Amino acid sequence: MTPTFPLSAIQGQPQLVQALLLAAIEPALGGVLVQGPRGTAKSTAARALADVLAPAPFVTLPLGASIEHVVGSLDLAKALAGSEVAFAPGLLARAHGGVLYVDEINLLPDAIVDVLLDVAASGVNRVERDGISHSHAARFVLIGTMNPEEGMLRPQLLDRLGLCVQLANAQDPQLRSAIVKARLRFDLDPAGFAQAHAAEQARLAERLRQARLRCADAGQLPWSDAVHGEVAQQCIDARVDGLRADLVMLRAARALAAWEGSEGIGARHVAAVAPLVLLHRASQAPADTAQRPAPSPAPIPAPAPASTPVPPPSPTPAGNAGQTNPTPSPGPAGAEAQGLQQPPADWGRPQPLASAPVAALQADALAQAALEALAAKKARAPGRGR
Repeated sequence: MTPTFPLSAIQGQPQLVQALLLAAIEPALGGVLVQGPRGTAKSTAARALADVLAPAPFVTLPLGASIEHVVGSLDLAKALAGSEVAFAPGLLARAHGGVLYVDEINLLPDAIVDVLLDVAASGVNRVERDGISHSHAARFVLIGTMNPEEGMLRPQLLDRLGLCVQLANAQDPQLRSAIVKARLRFDLDPAGFAQAHAAEQARLAERLRQARLRCADAGQLPWSDAVHGEVAQQCIDARVDGLRADLVMLRAARALAAWEGSEGIGARHVAAVAPLVLLHRASQAPADTAQRPAPSPAPIPAPAPASTPVPPPSPTPAGNAGQTNPTPSPGPAGAEAQGLQQPPADWGRPQPLASAPVAALQADALAQAALEALAAKKARAPGRGR
């Protein structure tokens, strides 16, 4: 069997490694969503985590899997052979105690993603279908990858994924060269490369085992009121919906404290895990405009007249009573000379229609007259026989 690339040998992706370790320490986090371009160690890190958890299975969920293939269904072979109703386990049962890896999780049907998130959070797979009522333990680390350019998950599903990591290509030449050299050495001699990192892998596995034991002990690492307040403020500032972000952040901070061997949970643990919890949940609106009320629409101004109306002429003095002014000729020139006023401001706007009540007898008479007029018109039409 070909050795797996060691988790301790992964370089340039510290957030990814930390998120995977936290999800392994505290399964109730609900999994890890990894966003990033191709070739950024997404699947390599997932396989390496399963190797650290060994003996643990690593199960890949294909995009074409059906819901029966995932959760399990009726065992048709036993049903046809001996009329026995038996349960045939699916991928969730095979992933128990290990890692369930879903590449391009955003391309899976929403129904399957919903089932994955339910089981990842509860640790129990319940099947009620095909005449079967069955439940079994399914505690695994869910790792889903996606490229945002190919489509996003619905916000309701994104919120149920515990942690999120955004990967980027290595831009530092020295780091890039170190990553490539390590991969080349592994490809040339997988057994020798794994042996060179065996001691570090053993320390990593033991540290992970101890952290999982501490996190599973309800009497250790309680959350203080100060930690609760810090988490609440982080989530309020990020304007997240609901309280799931608070719960995930508290659990992630506790898992980090267990990993570091700390005596208690502090603000620095909350600050360290906050980006992993809030990356896919935070609102995109600017902070200074989040609480600002929306401006009310400005009133539509009335259309201004094209020209200023000319005031009416002043009364003619008594001394000029016998004189008459020449009347301008009609037409545009005469209208300008007379200074005709423009239409009022509300001219052209729709006005309510006024209707007068019509007596029933009068309405019948009008209808009869219209029918008679139509018949007379048809009788006079050319081409009709006289």
